[in-house]
Amino acid sequence: MATDSEGILGIGDQGIGGIQISMLFPNALLHWEDFGAGNARRILDRYADSHCTFNDDMQGTAAVVFAAILAAIRASGASLRDQRVVILGAGTAGMGIADMVRDAMVREGLSVEEATRRFWALDRKGLLTDDRTGGMRDYQVPYAQPAGEVAGWAGPDGAVRLAEVVANAKPTILIGTSTQPGAFSEPIVRTMAAHVERPIILPLSNPTSRCEALPGDLVRWTDGRALVATGSPFPPVDHDGRRHVIAQANNALVFPGLGMGVVVSRARRISDAMLAAAADAVAELSDATRQGAALLPPVDDLRLVSAAVGIAVARAAAADGLAQVELDDPVQQVHEAMWRPEYPRVEAV
Repeated sequence: MATDSEGILGIGDQGIGGIQISMLFPNALLHWEDFGAGNARRILDRYADSHCTFNDDMQGTAAVVFAAILAAIRASGASLRDQRVVILGAGTAGMGIADMVRDAMVREGLSVEEATRRFWALDRKGLLTDDRTGGMRDYQVPYAQPAGEVAGWAGPDGAVRLAEVVANAKPTILIGTSTQPGAFSEPIVRTMAAHVERPIILPLSNPTSRCEALPGDLVRWTDGRALVATGSPFPPVDHDGRRHVIAQANNALVFPGLGMGVVVSRARRISDAMLAAAADAVAELSDATRQGAALLPPVDDLRLVSAAVGIAVARAAAADGLAQVELDDPVQQVHEAMWRPEYPRVEAV
């Protein structure tokens, strides 16, 4: 456990050792990191409504991936509510992404049930369905598809695997959080690309050796039409005379600015609207409407991105009634709160 001068407390998987954080650090943002799947969601659900807490593996990943999706949708000219999403890897990261995207679909006018049915999630056993006798975590249950509706999808082994889901669900967005290298095979990608003009394909597992597909293959298999972001850094891909810059969905694009917005606004807790504002701020900095451009700003521009995210988060906190200070000028207040390293010049004697 560690705290910094801005009141942001980072807690790893060692636990909090019984310390009553809310008493010792009443204005702290608790940044949770690297908790196991069995604990991450449970702990966040327990404290999210009473403490200013944030789980980077779930919410940070979800926000930066949602930013990539927003940029891709704007580039393709589609609407979010019409997307069909397949997620390979139904753990805390994958389902955290599903939650954020689903909630945004609801804000666009879908009911919760309508939005949830636009997601197909798979774990190592195959598609999540409501007839499983056990083994599903509580956060997976809402995304389990009615078994009767997918009864005819099963492959040769009797299970509904990724190939069958892509062929039948006809997704517009394919997300990988599975750590299964090569899971997005050429036949699967070509099947997806046959049903959608600009397929959004996000192989997010890292390191590179765990990536579901290589960006160069995705661009080639879709004749340059795929909109791609990855979890690991990849070099640009040249295809048919055009350079495709591959965005890295790095959580660092979100969590420093999120913390800054919380610190400046003294937010009592982190709301869904604040996370959505962070994602939208990152997406706004993308140049994805230009063909071949990256879906996300580069990590090298982190200071600019963090400022934009901090301003958006502070404003969202005020709009939600969660700010504990007056935000007269969020832009100025965020920039004044940012630390700038100054190194004195040392003259040789």
